[in-house]
Amino acid sequence: MPVPDAVSVEIAPGNIAVKGPKGELRQTLSAEMKVEQEDGTVTVSRPTDRGEHRALHGLTRSLIANMVEGVTEGFEKRLEIQGVGYRAALKGKKLELALGYSHPVAIDAPEGIDFEVPQPTEVIVKGIDKQLVGQVAADIRKRRPPEPYKGKGIRYKDEQVLRKVGKRA
Repeated sequence: MPVPDAVSVEIAPGNIAVKGPKGELRQTLSAEMKVEQEDGTVTVSRPTDRGEHRALHGLTRSLIANMVEGVTEGFEKRLEIQGVGYRAALKGKKLELALGYSHPVAIDAPEGIDFEVPQPTEVIVKGIDKQLVGQVAADIRKRRPPEPYKGKGIRYKDEQVLRKVGKRA
């Protein structure tokens, strides 16, 4: 895969480090995969065509591609909050959520993650590590997942929630 000029890649046995304008990421890779860099391109090759080697080959290639994209553009996940009185607010680096509980729910931003709250019903999770961005967004959604009857809760932007019909008289 081609690597932009602004990105530097350091390859060591079993490890890779990618440095770019937005930061630096390090990843441990399988020792069986052979990773090489030449002429601004990172190449991953596998020892055999067995199933596990083919799977590791794709995984390694995707991890490196996501690291390169993360340090150049970054990743973001958008969450929507639906429900009467449900809202989000930013207090310093903490995200404070009012989700119908008797207390507000505060979530600390881990290292490398930024929260944005453009509207009280929208939260944007940004960062350079794709896995960490997705995990933090999933942890926020887990605080109040959307329920199937009224659709109240926290959902990903453009997520379809299957609605159920309520009780009939």
